Amino acid sequence: MTKNLDKDGLSSIAKNYDLFYIDLWGVLHNGISLHQEAVKALNELEQKGKEYVLLTNAPRPSQAVRVFLKNMQLDENIRNHVFSSGEASLNYLKNNFANKKFYHIGPPRDFDLFKEFEKDKSQSIENSEYLLCTGLFEKNDKDLNYYKDLFEKNINKQMICTNPDLIVDKGDNRELCAGSVAMVFEKMGGKVTYFGKPYPEVYNQSIDNKNKKVLCIGDNLNTDIKGANLLNYDSLLISNGVHKKEIEEHGLESVSKNYEAICNFTQSQLKW
Repeated sequence: MTKNLDKDGLSSIAKNYDLFYIDLWGVLHNGISLHQEAVKALNELEQKGKEYVLLTNAPRPSQAVRVFLKNMQLDENIRNHVFSSGEASLNYLKNNFANKKFYHIGPPRDFDLFKEFEKDKSQSIENSEYLLCTGLFEKNDKDLNYYKDLFEKNINKQMICTNPDLIVDKGDNRELCAGSVAMVFEKMGGKVTYFGKPYPEVYNQSIDNKNKKVLCIGDNLNTDIKGANLLNYDSLLISNGVHKKEIEEHGLESVSKNYEAICNFTQSQLKW
């Protein structure tokens, strides 16, 4: 049964863990501003010398995410713990797709991901050797039907998806993520390789986690909590995140069952 930590706080269980994987978007910030109680919790982990990774499904290199957090005025000692799904995918692309033409599906803000191999970017999907999906085109960020037409004659190509999230809340607005585009491609019969939570590669690349007692903290049952389940780690769900309305309407137990995810602990927000 899931234990609610709203009264006891993270401090009541922190001593039981060697390593913490902590989600960024939804736990530490909402895309616009930092959640100050979560920042305080990270400072406590810092002071106690606990190992932690700010593990994010951002489809950009880790350094680009650190710059984003710097602009939010997050302390450097905390920013240095960031590891992104974009970073994990870059390592894979360098080893497996060097000098191959790709077609980028995503907004201009994600161009940082392929700075080192921008020469391989194809302006035409037909002339590409693989598809690199980081999100939705800015002009087509709400219409998934557009992508069905785009993919119709290119299903035989492999897609690399650098963000498995389906949706994210930016402030009060809900936005589709790269995972939604990849799902369209898969349903049409295409092959997708994912990087990011819940897939193990991003956890294993970020830090040495062998023989450590691990707690994963996140607000997404489909990525953060499922990732913990797959790796047999304990998990803490932040209930005021992406599933807030579902949980308020149906209850945590019902919503977790719907996503086939198991969480050990819950908090409305990350609080020490």
